[in-house]
Amino acid sequence: MSQILTEVLSANQSYASSFGDKAHLALPPARGFAILTCMDARLDPAKYAGLAEGDAHVIRNAGGRASDDAIRSLIISYKLLGTKEFFVIHHTDCGMEFFTNDVIRGVLANSLETAALGPEGFHDVGKGPGSRAAQFIEFLTIPNQAQAVIDDVERIRTHPLIPKSIPIYGYIYDVRTGKLNEIEAATKIGAVK
Repeated sequence: MSQILTEVLSANQSYASSFGDKAHLALPPARGFAILTCMDARLDPAKYAGLAEGDAHVIRNAGGRASDDAIRSLIISYKLLGTKEFFVIHHTDCGMEFFTNDVIRGVLANSLETAALGPEGFHDVGKGPGSRAAQFIEFLTIPNQAQAVIDDVERIRTHPLIPKSIPIYGYIYDVRTGKLNEIEAATKIGAVK
């Protein structure tokens, strides 16, 4: 058993031993909102948004992007579980800013081992074989953080399965201060019409 697996199972045993009333949390989120945010380990939505278990849906992916799967989750969140507001929260110093589709496709074509991040961006340090299967994947990289928030809010707002009655707010979380900074243009696009 790996050290990481041992640590996770030990932590879970401790958590489960004091689970208590959490067994009775309702299926719909108690505070009625959803957050779409990045998978970056430096972000703790429960802390930066003041959440307890059962409060909100938190949808995470690389970059916090409004991918088809993220939108699928938002649709389920509002349609079946009653959320009434959405937050799109990207963050500063996001790894999705440090490469392009061509870069990740290139490093994957060279090898499937973990790449390295240097002053010039990500580069391959592995030995082959790689795979060209990434040629058809849109990685939703982020050349401009504020514009990416605007684009994601707009994509959600204009989706035919998202009602116009749901406000969508756009923010960038600052990894150096912990502060949420509003992207006003995104929130304006996401306003209830």
